[in-house]
Amino acid sequence: MKLPTLRIGIIITCIIAISLLHYLTPLHLPYLHDIFQRLYYFPIILAALWFGFRGGLLCSLVVSIAYAPHILFQWGDELVVEIEKYLEIVLYNIVGAVTGLLSQRERERSVELQKTAQGLEESYRKLQRQSERILAIEEQLRRSEKLSTLGEMAAVLAHEIRNPLGSIRGTAEILKDDYQPGDPKYEFIDIQIRETERLNRVVEDFLRMAKPQPSEMKQCSIREELETIATLVSNDAKERKVALILEPSDRETLVRGDGEKLRQAFLNLVINALQATPPGGNVSMSISETDEEACRIVFRDCGQGIDPEALTRIFEPFFTTKPDGSGLGLAITKKIIEGHGGTLEVESEVGLGTTVIVSLPVLQMGEAA
Repeated sequence: MKLPTLRIGIIITCIIAISLLHYLTPLHLPYLHDIFQRLYYFPIILAALWFGFRGGLLCSLVVSIAYAPHILFQWGDELVVEIEKYLEIVLYNIVGAVTGLLSQRERERSVELQKTAQGLEESYRKLQRQSERILAIEEQLRRSEKLSTLGEMAAVLAHEIRNPLGSIRGTAEILKDDYQPGDPKYEFIDIQIRETERLNRVVEDFLRMAKPQPSEMKQCSIREELETIATLVSNDAKERKVALILEPSDRETLVRGDGEKLRQAFLNLVINALQATPPGGNVSMSISETDEEACRIVFRDCGQGIDPEALTRIFEPFFTTKPDGSGLGLAITKKIIEGHGGTLEVESEVGLGTTVIVSLPVLQMGEAA
């Protein structure tokens, strides 16, 4: 039963019960009739509180109609008593109308206050969203400032580091020819060459991060790019004893982008996942939740995960948790994805692995690549 119907039933029941008490109680017990007469205020006030001005006034009228025959036919021979009872009826209606009016105004005021509170809450949410956007923009500006500084240093690094590195590597390769494998000097020179190559890769990553590279945007198939990545890292996965899983996709997903750069970004993510996964684990790649506007490429590993403090800094240049890492891989990847109009999100929990979600705008039907 609905609440208004239940309340109306309570009011009607009270009126009927009080009226029966009046009609069934003998007149030689006037003190009881005085009590019953006051009991009528109970349903009147309830109706006024529950249903406002109209409810209170209507209930008082019903009470008046129910009480009037008792006055006319049972107290009609005593004029003073009859006048007193009629004045009580007038008071019923005054109480019903005034109480109902006050209740209705209070209810309207409560509704206005509730609307005001809802408006304030919505304004607070809008301010909170704007604050979050401002913080995100500030973070982007700080990152752009760092990248601008890196760009200024790029030309100096290209000349002052790469050229000497090339000379060192060339000299070491010449000296290496003078020794045979197994000779300690041969091993030392081999270490020198490998470290020179690693340092050269760091410099190249740095330059790639700092200096914008021209892009050749064309139609790219995400499925084909992931298949290429799976082929490229299959040997590395086998050596690490990690299962590399490329989950099949039901539909062809096309984006407008630079295939080489996208492969570089995906390759960085997969290599990170392989390095984080212990032997016997698995790394998966999938195209998830594709809609008309964007596709989500998901990379999952079952490694140790990333602690919350490090998770907030993983996209900062030169921040790394790996002993031999440069701290530029994820920064470069994020820059590539954002350069294609996409987003890069990382979800991780210590002990449960890491999930990287790349979202890219899809190429619409009939849209030029």
